[in-house]
Amino acid sequence: MSLFALGLNHHTAPLAVRERMTFLPEALPDALGQLTRARPVQEAAILSTCNRTELYCATNDPDSALDWMAEYHRIAPAEIAPYVYRLEQPQAVRHAFRVASGLDSMVLGEPQILGQMKQAVRVAEDAGTLGALLHKLFQRSFAVAKEVRSTTAIGANIVSMAAAAVHLSERIFGSISSQRVLCIGAGEMMELCAAHFAGCTPREMVIANRTLERAQTLVQRFASPTLKVTAVKLDEMGDRLAEFDIVLSCTASPLPIIGLGLVERALRARRHRPMVMVDLAVPRDIEGEVARLDDVFLYTVDDLAQIVDSGLESRQAAVVEAQSIIDARVANFLQWVQAREAVPAIRALRGHAEDMRTLELERALKALHRGESADRVLDTLSRNLTNKLMHGPTRLLNEAPSEARGQIEDLVQRLYPLHDRDG
Repeated sequence: MSLFALGLNHHTAPLAVRERMTFLPEALPDALGQLTRARPVQEAAILSTCNRTELYCATNDPDSALDWMAEYHRIAPAEIAPYVYRLEQPQAVRHAFRVASGLDSMVLGEPQILGQMKQAVRVAEDAGTLGALLHKLFQRSFAVAKEVRSTTAIGANIVSMAAAAVHLSERIFGSISSQRVLCIGAGEMMELCAAHFAGCTPREMVIANRTLERAQTLVQRFASPTLKVTAVKLDEMGDRLAEFDIVLSCTASPLPIIGLGLVERALRARRHRPMVMVDLAVPRDIEGEVARLDDVFLYTVDDLAQIVDSGLESRQAAVVEAQSIIDARVANFLQWVQAREAVPAIRALRGHAEDMRTLELERALKALHRGESADRVLDTLSRNLTNKLMHGPTRLLNEAPSEARGQIEDLVQRLYPLHDRDG
């Protein structure tokens, strides 16, 4: 059984492919159960975000697991084959460490992926598909991410997706302070966006969500004497769309929630004043046709990657440092895996030795009960144990072919630090 990382991401697949392979959060527990029941996969965890869908698993048949991922989304395996990667340890371990550290993110060094990975682990743990191998992999991944972030400049001057959304809006409007902002959704990504936009003190900010309670939580966090923030239910959003200059959307809806017709009506009501619409969702929340409208500036997660801040030089230097840390930690993890693989042999060896000890001890006790002297019994016990323990190595040395004898002698020297008694 080996460790694999299987999937696709923003490096290997366009948005149109990625959104078809996304797992809805509420579907993950059942999906993990289906996978481990239907395929020869012993351990599994799924990381599904805007920019990646990855299956970390312990299996001897990774191709079967990849086929399952495609079939789960009703896609022919051959259709996604050009976009997927299939990484086996140590590459899978290195990939997990890089992902957790933000080195594989669309925005280099962004910290959000670490929280998403931790959530994926919690889901797998609750679903009963997180075994000892994956548990250790992810715990080491989190430790490596912490080390990288605390000892390098990888987190310096990070341009997050949320900050990129602000940057795009300012590019169109100059200033956000006189604009009305609508945030659709109330998850982690939208909370980050709301925090960034609230820091710009827009004219008004509205949080629209399916459940009003979650939206109210964000209102309480961001409302202030200088910023009016209110919450509405998602089904009220359509009637009010025309009020907003900036629309941010990030829900878990499997289908678009903002269509072309809805935006056209909003533009007419606005007398065609421009709107910035930022779709952070995968699958997309806003129909792609909206981008054709003259007065709408529609951006997706792929567009956000193009406005990453210019601090690349310092961050690239940090990448070299981070990669050095990761390489060392990968080696440590693989040593743990190798030691774990030796456990059955160690147990068998110790069991064999214990059987010999028990047998010789029983013989010694019987001899004592027969009245034999303790000195003689102990001498016999020690000789018998020595002969039995040395029988295997001695026989191996005597019977080894000449071309292998040197290697076996070196191994024996490592097992038993020997000195030439004739020297």
